[in-house]
Amino acid sequence: MCAGYALYGSATMVVLSLGQGVNGFMYDPAVGEFLLTERNMRIKPRGKIYSINEGYDMFWDDATREYVNNKKRPKDGTSPYGARYIGSMVADVHRTICYGGIFMYPATSEAPKGKLRLMYEGNPMAYIMEQACGAATDGHRRILVIVPENIHKKCSVFMGSKEDVADVMELYKKYSS
Repeated sequence: MCAGYALYGSATMVVLSLGQGVNGFMYDPAVGEFLLTERNMRIKPRGKIYSINEGYDMFWDDATREYVNNKKRPKDGTSPYGARYIGSMVADVHRTICYGGIFMYPATSEAPKGKLRLMYEGNPMAYIMEQACGAATDGHRRILVIVPENIHKKCSVFMGSKEDVADVMELYKKYSS
């Protein structure tokens, strides 16, 4: 298996995993080739950034709402997480890999099965995240173990630093009990 994504802006980058870690390649227009610029990309075990579209908070389930509130207003005296949301899954996940933290696109009361497609959004990015030593879940199980019922199956997505994703899963256990 392999997965990758491309980022295009002031520079063009391709991030690729062939099953043995994650590598980043930057396009060099002087030579007309992609050069390896980031070898063996790894995400931190815990980050300081959360990424979610907070405009939909009224439609979130209790686990997602509590998780985000805990990051904004920690009860243990630690510093709050910073909120960063670009609205492009690739850019948000790339930043999450680089700096740690969590990217979330949860199911909502309006989209109870989630909005992201498992086969061509959830799975490829979950594969890259896990290859970068992170984690990816729908809140209950690893995204990569979800069996697609059809090509357009949708799923909820929480991916990023292992400890941040574990925190989300703990809240989903709490609310499903």
